[in-house]
Amino acid sequence: MCGDATNWDEEAYRESILREREIQTRTVFRTVWAPSFNPNPECVVVASSDGSIASYSISSCVSKHPIGFCSARAQRLLPAEPEGFLEGHDGPAYDVKFYGNGEDSLLLSCGDDGKIKGWRWKEFTESEVPITFQGNHMKPVLDLINPQDKGPWGALSPIPENNAIAVDPQGGSIFSAAGDSYAYCWDVEKGEIKMVFKGHTDYLHCILSRASSSQIITGSEDGTARIWDCKSGKCIKAIDPLKDKKLKGLISCVSCIALDASESWLACGSGQRLSVWNLTASECISSISNCASIQDVVFDNNQILAVGADPVLNRFDMNGMILSQIQCAPQSAFSVSLHPSGVTAIGGYGGLVDVISQFGSHLCTFRSHCV
Repeated sequence: MCGDATNWDEEAYRESILREREIQTRTVFRTVWAPSFNPNPECVVVASSDGSIASYSISSCVSKHPIGFCSARAQRLLPAEPEGFLEGHDGPAYDVKFYGNGEDSLLLSCGDDGKIKGWRWKEFTESEVPITFQGNHMKPVLDLINPQDKGPWGALSPIPENNAIAVDPQGGSIFSAAGDSYAYCWDVEKGEIKMVFKGHTDYLHCILSRASSSQIITGSEDGTARIWDCKSGKCIKAIDPLKDKKLKGLISCVSCIALDASESWLACGSGQRLSVWNLTASECISSISNCASIQDVVFDNNQILAVGADPVLNRFDMNGMILSQIQCAPQSAFSVSLHPSGVTAIGGYGGLVDVISQFGSHLCTFRSHCV
């Protein structure tokens, strides 16, 4: 027997299909743990492809989602309700960082619109605006935008996107990796560019601050990672993880980089290879081949966590030995962040965030909020 179609709402049905498709294709590009005096993880902040910045309570997510993991179940998760929510960027938000610690810290984000925005974290967390009315309820205290090059007859080039940011609170600086192949150093107090780092031949994927040496490190689509002196703005060393011509045909970009706590060791993700460099000796000590492209890395003491274009959290030692592999919810992961307690947050395709304990068990899995 056929159903009654007299009350069928074609427009509502179409909107529901488009909404579901939007939810399924949203991507979390960055996760970061919020600063806290609590030794246990309290809050994770995520930057998503819809331009939003949202914070989530870990205890709330754990209580609402049973402990355990099933990739099929994760794909059916409904969006979790955030603690705080901002419509940060026109276009995807690619990175989020904290500038400073404690009550005066700023929540920073960057995105495809070429902007870097900053909000007071205390004001964000203490907002009394109901979550359904959040998004544009706070004005950023920092709103920076990349410069445009002038072409013939005074025509301006498109505003280059910001793919990543790094911070140096002691130096009062924010560094950005831009789509015009330049890295920019911004003065936080003045809101002005202090220095431009030129030398890459293609757009930048990633950037780190090496504050102990007054340096930054960038990774680019041109296949190199470069170390820059922040005083002169000059490149002092170019690192080519795929010097071998046989490897060059695999992939040419440096998509992610990480420094250890001593700032003496550098990990570079280049396609399906992860290389580890002793910066003091300027020497590559190991080159690791992975079954999928590596899209983010982070050091955990003398070990390296890596995620990429497969649903796996890899743990390597410094010599490239695989120590463990844990299945994670995103089918393709773009971010792994490590809390001091050892808990990791992994974000990626589908708007999914997977929180894994220091023992390898899944604490919770949730889908990020939809604008």
